[in-house]
Amino acid sequence: MDDLDRHIINRLQDGFPVCKQPFAEIGGELNLDENALIKCIETLLKNGILSRFGPMYNMERLGGIYSLAAMKVPDDVFDETAARVNAFPEVAHNYEREHEFNMWFVIAADNTGELQRVIDEIENHTGLQVYNMPKLKEYFVGLKFHV
Repeated sequence: MDDLDRHIINRLQDGFPVCKQPFAEIGGELNLDENALIKCIETLLKNGILSRFGPMYNMERLGGIYSLAAMKVPDDVFDETAARVNAFPEVAHNYEREHEFNMWFVIAADNTGELQRVIDEIENHTGLQVYNMPKLKEYFVGLKFHV
């Protein structure tokens, strides 16, 4: 990761403009043209520096549901299991933890039935149990990582 990559990542954490050409606007702030910025983001994704680039929706305000989930994944199949879990479009924020429950992720769905369908499919694809932990109360932290 070079200095430009760091500037891009830090800038993207400060919000994304809602306008006709948001990449051009951010690119202008970073002295890049729109296409160069898009190419840099694509490279960051391809190289695994960024795991995801996209909007974060408040599913509940849109009428949907989301839940935190965890799995106990054996070390020898962790990467394979992560790839299978991450292949579901409903899954975001997949993290490895040093704990018995070593894989944590968020599932977003249209309703509780759809959420359960995703959980069931993940279990069928991985052979491992998914522990569903819906939120009881929401806290907003506003976490940013300066790189």
